[in-house]
Amino acid sequence: MDYSILLKAPLFKGHTEDQIGSILGVTPHRLRKYGAGSLIAQNSEIVRSLMIVVDGTVKGEMVDYSGKVIKIEDVPAPGALAAAFLFGGRNVFPVNVVAVSDSEILSIEKTEFLRLLVRDDKILVNFLDMISNRSQFLSEKIKFLNFKTIKGKLAQYILQKAGGDKLEVVFDMTQNDLAEFFGVARPSIARSIGELEDAGFILTRGRNVKILDLKGLTGLRYE
Repeated sequence: MDYSILLKAPLFKGHTEDQIGSILGVTPHRLRKYGAGSLIAQNSEIVRSLMIVVDGTVKGEMVDYSGKVIKIEDVPAPGALAAAFLFGGRNVFPVNVVAVSDSEILSIEKTEFLRLLVRDDKILVNFLDMISNRSQFLSEKIKFLNFKTIKGKLAQYILQKAGGDKLEVVFDMTQNDLAEFFGVARPSIARSIGELEDAGFILTRGRNVKILDLKGLTGLRYE
């Protein structure tokens, strides 16, 4: 396989392409291809391997009580799948994993991955960073669930970006990304941004946002 894609994988941060090749040369692994739309892993299936997308894009999705399919997130190459669920008391996939496009997955069985962690300190630290970063991301997402309105969520996002001392910020997410992060429809984000502008709280130019009414924007978080 072409190891160059793994240079961008968080697990192999700090390694050269030759080093990655050497690591995988002594670490049993397998590559498996999936066609677009194929089910890669099912909700509640045991996570038995570290899985890295080396080609294509996959997505996590769940089915709600009414049968509606809800996309949780896209995972493009070279992202890892359910890395935080490889260990622990409930090491199962929390969602269904489906190939968005024709994809290829690199898998390292749990026992072999443990051996790799023991013999390579850098891989161990990278893996711990991956899990920690994911936990921090989910912690931030949980915070936004406490805000009842979309405008409240947007206000918190803008104020968090401002850090308490700036009146101009740049969104690091697209409106589609924000919609997925907040768990709402994309048009709702655009409408709420428009309402914040109409109310005189902010002024937007693309992803650039100027805070016009800091006090008013802060108050929205408590509605």
